Amino acid sequence: MTTDHPAITAAVTQALAAPPRDAAIRGARLVDARGVRDHAWVVVRDGTIDAVGTTDEGFDAAAVGVEDVVEAAGRTLTPGYVDIHAHGGWGASFDDGPEGIATARACHMVHGTTRQVLSLITNPLDVMERNLRVVREQMDMRPDILGAHLEGPFLALARKGAHDPNCLVDPVPAVVERLLAAADGALRQITIAPELPHGMEAIRAFAAAGVAPAIGHCDADYETACEAIDAGATIMTHMFNAMNGIHHREPGPIPAVTADPRVTPELINDGFHVQNPVVQMAWGFAPHRLAFVTDAMAATDCPDGHYLLGALDVTVVDGHARLASNGAIAGSTLLLEDAVARAVLELGFAAAEAVEAATLTPSRALGLNRPNAITGAPLGLIAPGYAGDMLLTDPETWKVERVWCAGRPVA
Repeated sequence: MTTDHPAITAAVTQALAAPPRDAAIRGARLVDARGVRDHAWVVVRDGTIDAVGTTDEGFDAAAVGVEDVVEAAGRTLTPGYVDIHAHGGWGASFDDGPEGIATARACHMVHGTTRQVLSLITNPLDVMERNLRVVREQMDMRPDILGAHLEGPFLALARKGAHDPNCLVDPVPAVVERLLAAADGALRQITIAPELPHGMEAIRAFAAAGVAPAIGHCDADYETACEAIDAGATIMTHMFNAMNGIHHREPGPIPAVTADPRVTPELINDGFHVQNPVVQMAWGFAPHRLAFVTDAMAATDCPDGHYLLGALDVTVVDGHARLASNGAIAGSTLLLEDAVARAVLELGFAAAEAVEAATLTPSRALGLNRPNAITGAPLGLIAPGYAGDMLLTDPETWKVERVWCAGRPVA
């Protein structure tokens, strides 16, 4: 657990503001969604991967014109992790303004999450609009922020989880327009209970605006979920959590999502939100489509104790966050670093597939696995033309040791 948060936050922020540095890594075990390659090397120029090879023989640093050569010595080289659903870390939330964003992003960055969608919780609409504008401003200043995810206010009351019930509203067109205007292009995804009045209309409106609607915090039946997918929903918010489950005569939304290749289900792989047998079952339901997310709140990488989730009191015991008022689960304290490690070491998943769930799959869910206006170079693979987002990890523990974001060494 890291303790000098202000100094590390300042260092990460400074590193991200600097120009990218050309570099090479050699002698690595390269793992990405395409498989595992030993004795690998990679060259990064101008923030983008320029060349990749799978043998050190003939690698000449002088010939490729790179002075900074990192000897991996057999450590695992992966793409940077991409988290499309997280709320904070190191005692700060993404709703807490620029300082809170910087602190929480540093928390996840040093643990390997090079790019992140900043999830904002349900608040009064004017607060949500203000927070969206802050994310918009920060996107222009930092390459590691992909935009915002609104987890609310369009949630089913019965499945609200740790969201303030007084701030939930139906997705009427006027509210949809307010949120889109405040985001000014920064909104990447939004969680919607599709059975709400105007739910389908809102899904169509957000999809038309380039936002990924996510089915979640809902009581939708199977038919409604299928209709939502046809209307444009392409993500399921933390599958199994805050929704009606699978029943043999009332299938609910999960079978609709897992059967449809247009949808990416999120999964919180901490063994608590979703226990191991169900994670393994889900792995078979939607192969190569599960996106690991953290749903991490402010207590992430912090001691147990009392924290805030918006205006709600949260108690963290043994790393598990619950509302002090009623014991409802209130996000997680998970890091993607740990989600990948437990997938490989505890669940026995293939390394390439575990890495895929934290890199290429979440990137693809938002269209970032190809050249785009948000990151420029695509995310999710160690391949020429992709962003210089890379991690060196311990091959035994999967703990992250070195981090590069857009060609910038940040940790």
